[in-house]
Amino acid sequence: MKMKKFLNDPNNLTTELLEGYTLAYSKQVKLAGSHIVVRSVPKSKDKVAVLTLGGSGHEPALSGFVGEGMLDASVVGDIFAAPGAPRVLEALRLFKDYKGIVLVILNHAGDVMNGNMAFNMAVKEGINVKKVLTAEDIAPGIDAPLEDRRGLGGCIPLIKVAGAAAEAGKSLDEVVAAAEKFGASMATLAVTMKTATHPQSGQYISELPDDQMEIGMGQHGEGGGTGPQKIVTADETAETMVTRLKAAVKLQKGDKAVLIINGSGATTLMEQFIVYRKAHQVLTAAGITLIDGRCEEILTVQEAAGFQMFLAKLDSETQGYYEAPSNAPYWVTK
Repeated sequence: MKMKKFLNDPNNLTTELLEGYTLAYSKQVKLAGSHIVVRSVPKSKDKVAVLTLGGSGHEPALSGFVGEGMLDASVVGDIFAAPGAPRVLEALRLFKDYKGIVLVILNHAGDVMNGNMAFNMAVKEGINVKKVLTAEDIAPGIDAPLEDRRGLGGCIPLIKVAGAAAEAGKSLDEVVAAAEKFGASMATLAVTMKTATHPQSGQYISELPDDQMEIGMGQHGEGGGTGPQKIVTADETAETMVTRLKAAVKLQKGDKAVLIINGSGATTLMEQFIVYRKAHQVLTAAGITLIDGRCEEILTVQEAAGFQMFLAKLDSETQGYYEAPSNAPYWVTK
């Protein structure tokens, strides 16, 4: 299939995009080792480092969130593919002299397999590292076991919380505890109208009829939702999704929360704002206070049409970390 994309050799996509990214944001990030993005100015070694891993093709995730108050390193795989365990171990070794390392892993088979292999090898080498798994997708049901729930865009606000705790000088156990507390209070649900093409082959990952959408489809076009349905209005879609998310995180009148609409790649800001408007109305009518909101692309899948809706309940600790200063190329908080 002929694609309309500005590309060179499809085999060099990851190398070239990382070179361009680190050149564009050279004051904040640079390359270290094989497809490892790190801060240009590293933090003090008397603090905990926060690392993650994932495939390319989802920009700005995950490397767009390397920076002060967030990630210390992002280990990048090929398009839509997890990096191999040796590359992850290489990154962990770069931070072995820090106060400890938190390795954030999204719950996808390749990420979990390679992340766990690298983690086990690092532990055998005496590296002080602990894992945090993100698995906040509620498409399988709000009571579905953790292993059945995918890690979606919620990894980014969780990294914001973990990164702030690390920047504040907290111990490894304290950073892990803050991340896991936030992880237990967050939920994401995606909706898709059109899946992406793979930029190396030009093939659609999966297909939906022009008049249909699917709530709960995975970010790569995986099943697991309620199945295709006729496209409905923005208000109907938003209300259905936010109602399920509100139940999943057990929000009650008087609670504080953060709401994010994450565009999947081909969904305009106009559409995102209209969806956010309705979700905000539903939550505030229920007595929920939204302390922050975002409509933007934080984790994309090329030109997929749709969005992820993210909702998290905050307490005073997680709110403090969420609002703490950060300076990553795609997440700046002052």
